[in-house]
Amino acid sequence: MTSNTTKPSELRTLDPVWDAVTSGARQVARVEPSLANLVYSNVLNHPGFEHALAHRLAERLDHADVSADLIRQAFHDALAFRPEIGAESRADLAATLERDPALHKAVDCFLYFKGYHAIQTHRFTHALWLAGRKDFALYLQSRSSAVFQVDINPAARIGRGIMLDHATGFVVGETATIGDNVSILQGVTLGGTGKSEEDRHPKIGNGVLIGAGAIVLGNIKVGECARIGAGSVVVKEVPPRVTVAGVPARII
Repeated sequence: MTSNTTKPSELRTLDPVWDAVTSGARQVARVEPSLANLVYSNVLNHPGFEHALAHRLAERLDHADVSADLIRQAFHDALAFRPEIGAESRADLAATLERDPALHKAVDCFLYFKGYHAIQTHRFTHALWLAGRKDFALYLQSRSSAVFQVDINPAARIGRGIMLDHATGFVVGETATIGDNVSILQGVTLGGTGKSEEDRHPKIGNGVLIGAGAIVLGNIKVGECARIGAGSVVVKEVPPRVTVAGVPARII
């Protein structure tokens, strides 16, 4: 009697985010042959999401000072130290695809979106920072700032499901934290006050939306699901589930 039972080793691991990226890459290669080398070298020639992500970021951060090969190796070391990076990066891509009306294919975010690339670069640099490779982490912070126009201190802690839209001018200080499912537009600053070496940067709760050009200063908490209007300056704690706007920001 023949059994139809499939052995566990024969089961295909489900990875819908990676499937969406590879499906989009094949479509790009089919309809725009001039981009075929780009999508094959950065997506289709790789065995999985993490491997392709490390390759794409390293290619973008490549410089005569430190080659893409050395950066890729550091990223693989970071993945070994903190494998959660893979799940977090997938959540960020899914969040961007869900919340950004200008994004229609997962592969576009994976290949081109500098906000996505900047957040993923931070995930790797943060892992290297935690692993004691602070000099390399600081170098990558500098390269990310130059390439993506985004400056995130390697020590800052960022949750998953982050959408960083447009990204240019986003600045995050050393002791800042950002929760899960946060949406941030361009020109946002999460900054400190004074030269205190203690905890001096904002704590952004889950589900917060921060509008373009907003500035949040000091060790203050922005409550869950709060909204900060574009161009606002926030210097006091923001309660959960309210909208604040203005200079200084007030509840509206």
